[in-house]
Amino acid sequence: MKITVDTLARTDLQTAWTTYSNPDDITRWNNASPDWHSPRCEVDLREGGRFNTRMEAKDGSMGFDFEGTYTRVVPQQLIEYRMGDGREVTVRFDEEPDGTRVRVAFDAESENPAEMQREGWQAILDSFGRYAETAGATR
Repeated sequence: MKITVDTLARTDLQTAWTTYSNPDDITRWNNASPDWHSPRCEVDLREGGRFNTRMEAKDGSMGFDFEGTYTRVVPQQLIEYRMGDGREVTVRFDEEPDGTRVRVAFDAESENPAEMQREGWQAILDSFGRYAETAGATR
């Protein structure tokens, strides 16, 4: 089952692409709630390249590595990757009159309800959108 989430980042396409794929930016926006953070991130953004983002509760009670391999990269348009558990993800970037629409479609996992997964990924994408808008103002 595929789950899709999206956000409109009120910024230009180049800023949206950069803030979505740059490790320094990712550590600033990649969290679903204020009590989580991503203290480190590695990105080799090319087909066959790998990524690894450490996600942790700020109180140190839990954490995990979100990792995978890029399977297709079309600059400023598309990123596809396979997560470590084999699930597939597609990220699309589309210019719109008010900014850049970023849409993420991912294979659901079987451990958590689909709605819970959708809400978590949506919260992270919304965090990205807010960060991209402020990053665009400072670039």
